[in-house]
Amino acid sequence: MRVQAYDIVVMGGGPSGVPAAVQAARLGARTLLVEKNAGLGGTTTSANVAFPGLFHAWGEQVIAGIGWELVCRAVELSGDELPDFRHDERPHWQRQVRVNAPLYGALLLEEVHNSGIELRLHTMAASAHWTGELWELRLCGKDGLETVTARRLVDCTGDADVIGLAGLERRRNPARQPGTIDIRLSGYDVGALDHDELDRRHALAVESGELLASDLGSRGRPLLPFLAKRGENAIHLVGIEGATSRGRTAGELAGAAAVLRIHRFLRTLPGLEDLRLDFRASEVGVRESVTIAARTTVTGQDYLAGRVWADSVCHSFYPIDIHRPDGNGIDKTHLRHGVVPTVPRDAMVPAGNPYAVVAGRCVGSDQAANSALRVQATAMATGQAAGALAAMAADRGTDVTGVPMTALHRVLVRSGAIVPTLPALPTLPAGAEV
Repeated sequence: MRVQAYDIVVMGGGPSGVPAAVQAARLGARTLLVEKNAGLGGTTTSANVAFPGLFHAWGEQVIAGIGWELVCRAVELSGDELPDFRHDERPHWQRQVRVNAPLYGALLLEEVHNSGIELRLHTMAASAHWTGELWELRLCGKDGLETVTARRLVDCTGDADVIGLAGLERRRNPARQPGTIDIRLSGYDVGALDHDELDRRHALAVESGELLASDLGSRGRPLLPFLAKRGENAIHLVGIEGATSRGRTAGELAGAAAVLRIHRFLRTLPGLEDLRLDFRASEVGVRESVTIAARTTVTGQDYLAGRVWADSVCHSFYPIDIHRPDGNGIDKTHLRHGVVPTVPRDAMVPAGNPYAVVAGRCVGSDQAANSALRVQATAMATGQAAGALAAMAADRGTDVTGVPMTALHRVLVRSGAIVPTLPALPTLPAGAEV
């Protein structure tokens, strides 16, 4: 059987994978995009976290490019308008751009098709091996196993799945942030509820084991905020192992159990007798699974200081946002006014193999930095940079670190991205060799 050969294989069609594949294809690379789900968009569409921010910082746009183009197209198609981000001092969660997830998912499929990218849905990697010249990847689809080769590999799975299959190091924090199953509730009037009685009944339910303390996202008096949000992005599922199929299965079971516990409990409360569950996301959203052992690891201190790395490829903008591993609320550390962090190329390159590049939430970072870097706008920016790096490295016959930063930046800017201003190089003495 003939082995299909590609310049670039992008594994994962979520927030980072689509910009990666589109950017590689725009550079003329024969590109294959592989996605495990029935459609594209990842967390945005499957987990319904359909507010891919943040693209702006301190009233200025800091992330643009392919991901931003697609978000804007979805907003326009749905008949909505983008907010005015100038002089915007609202809390970060109010500055998100919301998209219509079904429309957005359809637009992603259209863009990938129109870009000439070969697409495999319902497909995962079974093995990955670097021969010294090519990546040999075995893909598992509904019709069995298929072998393809790639000159360069881009892992956008969110869990560095292919990096792990290749035997390259991935890192796990001992206490990971909880996951969330997104829901929408209706059939009640928040203003008409007896808040004190609801709090009393909630406390009794947790004490008896009818509810878990983490079910509504935090301890204390979480029921009214949960109901006011109608359950959106609130449920905490502790102990999720997102980087294995067994762990994901356990997470989906935990998500279903939490939804049933919450629904059964709420329907017993005064004023909530007619409560309805109108929506449940098709999969649990995972905040944290693994990061790669990269050539550079971004720390929380680097992030909060707004460090501009010599190999920065894009900006990031979001507060440190650690959902406590026990499910009891969120620890936030906000950036000082005017600070805009950056992401270095070497945080995207596995320490053990520079012929692969990684984008999305599993870039090299500690838990604090990762809690901010994981958001979708940053994933889109790192994805576009990864696609450019891979295609340019394949064309030049180098590893991805052999692509000059100035050349990479020119390509990204031509595709609409915003790149950081790199720190000036030191001046060399007259006659010194470069």
